[in-house]
Amino acid sequence: MNANAGMIERSLRAVWHPCTQMKHHERLPLVPISRAKGAWLYDFEGKQILDAISSWWVNLLGHGNVRVNAALVDQLGILEHVMLAGFTHTPAVELAERLAKLAPEGLGHCFFASDGASAVEIALKMSFHYWRNVGRSGKNRFAALANGYHGETLGALSVTDIALYSEIYAPLFHACMRVPSPDWRQAGPGETPREYARRCAGALEAHFERNAAETAALIVEPLVQCAGGMAMYDAEYLRLARRLCDRFDVHLIADEIAVGFGRTGTLFACEQGGIAPDFLCLSKGLTGGYLPLSAVMTTDRVYEAFYDDHLARGFLHSHSYTGNPLGCRAAVTVLDILEQDKILERNQGTAAYVNRRAASLSSHPRIEQFRNTGMIWAFEVRGAKPGFSEDFHRRALEAGVLLRPLGNTVYWMPPYVIGEGEIDFLLAVLEGLLEATPG
Repeated sequence: MNANAGMIERSLRAVWHPCTQMKHHERLPLVPISRAKGAWLYDFEGKQILDAISSWWVNLLGHGNVRVNAALVDQLGILEHVMLAGFTHTPAVELAERLAKLAPEGLGHCFFASDGASAVEIALKMSFHYWRNVGRSGKNRFAALANGYHGETLGALSVTDIALYSEIYAPLFHACMRVPSPDWRQAGPGETPREYARRCAGALEAHFERNAAETAALIVEPLVQCAGGMAMYDAEYLRLARRLCDRFDVHLIADEIAVGFGRTGTLFACEQGGIAPDFLCLSKGLTGGYLPLSAVMTTDRVYEAFYDDHLARGFLHSHSYTGNPLGCRAAVTVLDILEQDKILERNQGTAAYVNRRAASLSSHPRIEQFRNTGMIWAFEVRGAKPGFSEDFHRRALEAGVLLRPLGNTVYWMPPYVIGEGEIDFLLAVLEGLLEATPG
């Protein structure tokens, strides 16, 4: 038995893998990874695989970044952990201060958590609790975009609209109200993405006219609904949604867990709409893929509604590793690198190169709705048959590229360190896979 097979056998005996039907690994073997560097993963036999999805969208700066490594080694020698309830430490303070300076105006209070779904839970709970604290407990429901995804804990699933994840658990949810997604693929004939965004905002206005009195918050994934098939939409929707939330006294929650830290071309996607939400949820790229950490940022208005002599009016949410110093130090270092190395400016050149090289791909007869926002690319495969996603994933791995299609949607969201030669390799593999795809 070789090293790869041995690791696979041990993992299948002991590890229950996430977002997985374990029986499928009888025909689709696990991929054992021994090490990683830059945009590449390596198995135990030395085969290299291009990480074209940043390992579930988290490794912004690639694997094994020497500056993040050094910062973590330094932090290990200072403080590995202390509880954040009643205590504080330098990395947490520095990260909260940095985020407050970088985030849309007014988001000066930072509450730390462990992962994206937890951040969404916190934002939902804070909004609900805020309205109760200010004497408006009837505002206790949430509105969310159709086809949205916000995580897989119960609260996050209640505002998620992807049946595969949420349907089985529906009896456990607090009911959520759905409003149309501004996904421009659903625009009518001759209707521009901006016009369609305005039409969806009109539907949101009508919804608020009927339901604002009971609506605590609207939650959106700004610009790109990622797990919902990389659905992209015009920033006009964000501008109009912000105005409507203000008019009807509804909180706006921006779930930037997947799209924050430069993925859409700006540090935060909300910037492209020129808006500031009431709650900003961050995770994934926050630590560059090194450690689990998330944050919820909010306003003075929200914070002050909890500031009271009575404990029950405080926000009593916690977990043992809240604001872990190692995670916070990694995040501060990621922010340093993004700024000092002008990563977002460099990404503009990377995106332009991809789009030039992908011109022939975008006109391929098997491809529909080729699209790009920042450092995210996606398209649908025309005539994809049942089982397409699994088959495409398997064949891509065999060719040396990690891709995980969402249904018949193929996308790539690579680390920002990807180079021109690696882009050429990725696009050549995609073209070859399309030519060999049954249809």
